[in-house]
Amino acid sequence: MANCVRCCCWLLVLTLMALAVTAAVVFVRYKNGGQVFPFPGVPGAVDPKYADALAVALQFFQVQKSGKLVNNTIHWRGDSALHDGKEAGLDLSKGMYDAGDHMKFGFPMAFTATMLSWSVLEYGDAMRAANQRDSAMDALHWIMDYLVNAHPSDDVLYIQVGDPKSDHKCWERPETMAEKRPLTKITPKSPGSDVAAETAAAMAAASLVYKPINKTYSSSLLDHGERLFAFADRYRGSYTRTFPELSAYYNSTTYQDELLWAASWLYHATGNRSYLAYATGKTGEDFADLGNPRYFSWDDKRAGTEVLLSRVSFFASQGSDVAEDNMLGLYKQTADAVMCILLPDSETAAFRTEGGLLYVAEWNSLQHPVASAFLAAVYSDYMLTSGKTELSCSGQSFSPADLRKFAKSQADYVLGSNPMKMSYLVGYGDRYPQRVHHRGASIPADVDTGCDGHEWLESSKPNPNVATGALVGGPFKNDTFVDERDNVMQNEATTYNSALAAGLLSALISTSSLAKSLS
Repeated sequence: MANCVRCCCWLLVLTLMALAVTAAVVFVRYKNGGQVFPFPGVPGAVDPKYADALAVALQFFQVQKSGKLVNNTIHWRGDSALHDGKEAGLDLSKGMYDAGDHMKFGFPMAFTATMLSWSVLEYGDAMRAANQRDSAMDALHWIMDYLVNAHPSDDVLYIQVGDPKSDHKCWERPETMAEKRPLTKITPKSPGSDVAAETAAAMAAASLVYKPINKTYSSSLLDHGERLFAFADRYRGSYTRTFPELSAYYNSTTYQDELLWAASWLYHATGNRSYLAYATGKTGEDFADLGNPRYFSWDDKRAGTEVLLSRVSFFASQGSDVAEDNMLGLYKQTADAVMCILLPDSETAAFRTEGGLLYVAEWNSLQHPVASAFLAAVYSDYMLTSGKTELSCSGQSFSPADLRKFAKSQADYVLGSNPMKMSYLVGYGDRYPQRVHHRGASIPADVDTGCDGHEWLESSKPNPNVATGALVGGPFKNDTFVDERDNVMQNEATTYNSALAAGLLSALISTSSLAKSLS
């Protein structure tokens, strides 16, 4: 009889649990307009579309590697730039070429590393489930080794290898280039707070990635990050003011956003409240321009900083000093506003093409929608993990599912759901650009053109080598795209584009909760 009563009790408990789960699912379905949005948890089922696309996107980092290649998987690539840095007694042979050229621009390269780190930190488990985490880590390590060597002392950072004017006059494979590779550095007398702070952010973020697996390397990266931040803050100035000739390439509009971005990453990496105070104190008040939502890019880190600091707000303990910080609240309010301009049904929504692409700039048009979609996916997961179910946009109410839907719409556009029926991720799908503006891809691997290989630039034939994983610039405002090699505006790919794409695709591989602390 006792056993029977015990069984009945357990049956009652299980029944109540089942009813609770059913009610929760119904509630989620109701809140999301009938769409079932899975609860956060360990990585769920892998979506093969996004997993396959991630595997493709990560290959572009192999295409872009400089130096002595290890376990090379790109048959048409070989060793190159082995003597970079030699004139300064440094080994700057690693790192990655910026785009279709052979420049190593430190500013966007450091941003690439920061974004790869952020993606691994938030979605490393999902990457692992798709068997892609090792590829991401390999790319990150290749860049970080370069950045460490580029910072030989506290107040010196080498920010560029190569002369962009000379480089852009040549059309040749990196393996055969013979031009001089001059170095550019910042010092106290030649400041560059933006590039130093972005590099500090990369060091801090990467230190978190390596903390569980290589504490010595992690500590070294963090040490570099803290010293670089002190250098950037003490000797303030924009690197393109110091070197105005570089403004034609990656012009930095201001250095203030990078200082706040770096301080935010250093807070996550160290737990040192002085870095948080830097971002939320007078410096933050002077530099953050809160209340004015913007788009995220290699040049403007404000939206990224707002989302990163919102992470602190989302997961702060109730009643803690951090939870009550008014300035942190303003960062989160601005992050909310950033999310609102991304939602197509919001009254504050930004412009879309007829095909549904968020459209911000004509040159490299895919950069902003992909970066924005990554932030939306991350923010959606912050909301889900913290139990916040609503986002208010001028009185309208939206859910985490709405943000994820936007993120997926931009990823799907990139992968072929667009009026051109073309994948803008090279190597993914049946139809993608064949004439990417890329020197190495456009010249057969057995040809030494010298500097003057312009016949390959001007050829109308498809590239003999596929720049797998390249995310090209993208369509015009009317959703059209011209697949010509000299169409630099639309058909050149960059390493930071691929980092943004890798982050977005990693976020969409599966549904999962995020760690409440990055440390």
